[in-house]
Amino acid sequence: MILAPWREPLQRAIHLSRSIPYSRYIQLATVSKEGKPANRTVVFRGFLPNTNIIQIVTDTRSQKFSHLQHQSWAEICWYFSKTRQQFRFFGKVILVTAEYEDSKLIKARQTSWQALSDSGKEQFFWPTPGDLLTSNQPNPKINLKDINPPANFCLLLFNSEKVDFLALKGNPQKRYLYFLNSNNTWLTQQINP
Repeated sequence: MILAPWREPLQRAIHLSRSIPYSRYIQLATVSKEGKPANRTVVFRGFLPNTNIIQIVTDTRSQKFSHLQHQSWAEICWYFSKTRQQFRFFGKVILVTAEYEDSKLIKARQTSWQALSDSGKEQFFWPTPGDLLTSNQPNPKINLKDINPPANFCLLLFNSEKVDFLALKGNPQKRYLYFLNSNNTWLTQQINP
């Protein structure tokens, strides 16, 4: 597998920011059925092995899931305060649910589930996200030992087609546009910041 040219500056930014817990948080923008934008913070869960595909997890009961079922195009914005670098990713999302037909991606879904902390797993057993709170009862504790991912656990695979990289340090600032051409080859252009 050939790494996309944007992976090197991204990996460097991730490495230099590894001591900052919030550097793993990214902004994911989707489009609602009504054509309105929606943005939220999600957690970067690494790359699908041997690919340039970003992994995120979500609950199938969430708005982002229904938005992506309707419109698979999305955008990620990822800012690293330590390096003062911003990456904007534009691409399509694959929703890997329990019913997905590709066995390799079902295995990736299982691996993502196993990598979650117990508190991260418990959230998938809570009441439906965004519904009215009907009780002040605490969420039930679930014995998560050796439990398989529930049906509402989904692996989002973000497959970038264009990446806009802006390095704000220095004068002049530097900006690069990476994009896939019709031959599925990554090309790079330096553009005005």
